[in-house]
Amino acid sequence: MAPSHAPHPVSTPLPGARPGRDPDRAIKRGPRRVPAEAVAATQRDRLFDGLVHEVASKGYDSARVTDICRAAGVTRPAFYDLFAGKEDAFLATYRHGIAVVLRLMEDAYADAGPRWEDAARAALRTLLEVLASVPAFARMALVEIEAAGPDARRERDRLPESFRRFFPAESPGPVLSAADYDLLVTMVVGGVQATIRAAVAQERTAHLPELLPVLTYAVTAPFIGTEAAARAARSTEADVGVSVTAPCAPVDRPQS
Repeated sequence: MAPSHAPHPVSTPLPGARPGRDPDRAIKRGPRRVPAEAVAATQRDRLFDGLVHEVASKGYDSARVTDICRAAGVTRPAFYDLFAGKEDAFLATYRHGIAVVLRLMEDAYADAGPRWEDAARAALRTLLEVLASVPAFARMALVEIEAAGPDARRERDRLPESFRRFFPAESPGPVLSAADYDLLVTMVVGGVQATIRAAVAQERTAHLPELLPVLTYAVTAPFIGTEAAARAARSTEADVGVSVTAPCAPVDRPQS
């Protein structure tokens, strides 16, 4: 794996990183008519943010479409032009947000250098820092998704497949069948997911970056052995004082 030093495109903001009523995204009125497609895209973007904040603060069951529209500064008719209902809007927001997180992790993974354990640690660090920088999205995507219906839970259960790109193509060390190797990756990703979710549920989202050493060890040990994994975990000390934040996330991270 060779490090990539090409400039990355400007990242799409993570849902919840901005208030829904962000004045910079207000539809400007004037003699020049804004194209309908641009208006719809802006409204959808604002609804993503409004939904994340409302669901994170009130819970999925208590967040009403009216609340989401008010938080986004978007009318109910406009909401229903874009989404079939609250569950559809939640799914769209979740899929969009996970795609943003994965793209940020991919950039970190590609830039980390030739050793897989360094790349894996960089991707993990990015995941933890980004979620910590937008705690509303972390709560919506990891905790409130449980209440959002079977389609949302199925979407969550597909995450191990999405995270497969951050693991070696083939099993090192002991010979495993392809099926057993895929199961091992699924188990590792599931453990990371459960650990992060527990911290968010316990309102320790701001402390997620502190999990980097133990998660680095847990992710790498099955593939490179315990000694090399311990060295990779100790290497997280080099990351102290360097912060990764989601696009448009506030510099002063809110405590949660």
